[in-house]
Amino acid sequence: MVLNWQYNTYFALWFGVLAAALAASCAAQECFSGSEIDLVTAKAVAAAAQQYFNLSAQGDVAGLKANAVPEVAANFHGIEQAVIANKATFAQGQLAETRIFVLDASNSKTTWQRAEFYCGIYNSPDRVGFAIPNLPPGRYAVTIAKVTGKDPITLTMILQDAGKNTWKLGGYYARRNSIGDHDGQWFLTKAREYKDKGQHLNAWFYYLTAWDLLAPVDFMSTPQLDKLTDEIQAARPADVPNVSAPLELSAGGKSFKVAELAAVAVGPDFDLRVQYETPDASNPALASQDNSAMMKALLGKYPELRDGFTALIARATDSGGHEYGTLTPMKDIK
Repeated sequence: MVLNWQYNTYFALWFGVLAAALAASCAAQECFSGSEIDLVTAKAVAAAAQQYFNLSAQGDVAGLKANAVPEVAANFHGIEQAVIANKATFAQGQLAETRIFVLDASNSKTTWQRAEFYCGIYNSPDRVGFAIPNLPPGRYAVTIAKVTGKDPITLTMILQDAGKNTWKLGGYYARRNSIGDHDGQWFLTKAREYKDKGQHLNAWFYYLTAWDLLAPVDFMSTPQLDKLTDEIQAARPADVPNVSAPLELSAGGKSFKVAELAAVAVGPDFDLRVQYETPDASNPALASQDNSAMMKALLGKYPELRDGFTALIARATDSGGHEYGTLTPMKDIK
């Protein structure tokens, strides 16, 4: 399972912009929380959230889709994956510590390019902000709840007011709260330790994972998350590879271009996935050799990665669209 449940990593720049936007804009839409929400609305939202959780625990994807707004129902694959992946956790758990926010974005005749909401007193340590792009006019609710059980997760849903106290599903985000026995605060502490040691890549991926375990969704802002955002931004290494600026490694007489490094949770293990380009990934024997050579080259350049991860997952790709992956424990990479 890749961290950042429905979306990939490397969103630090995006949520830095988000935090700045929330701080700078004064034209936000209205947000209500706690006692500001009328009792009828609060009960209706809570009942809808419970209903959609129950459907999730049953693995009833069709039932959820039938209760989704049309735009979401037409593109339901991401939610379906999240429900299937978490069905066992939902089935053995219960909603707890549910927080409800009602967002009013009805003051427009067209879709909001970025609808921004401030909840609570702005300078308060308890303030919450949401910045949701491409939001149609309407009234919405955000429910954030812990799902108790052996492997607790946070389930966040966006609901849209369809009238007559009916709230349709408009967004669905399930995020685990820990990897093995380690929660977000543990990963944050380790990130700071790696940073102090000068292990900047380890620090970067542990920072991103800490955010992923601590933040219910990427479009939410709190004073604590804003502070963490600033810390992560300051820790970003200059040489994190991407498609437009790949990391070039040489091994076994070949040159490899690493297009992505990503932290990956595999059960209780914390692994590093390496996606790179190779001339031919269609031949399993050759691709396996390339994977092995590339992993040794990567650890040769960044030996610190042995300290931070349980295993390397090498994913060879070629221009023909072929892929071949192998997982190798760190102890087996000599």
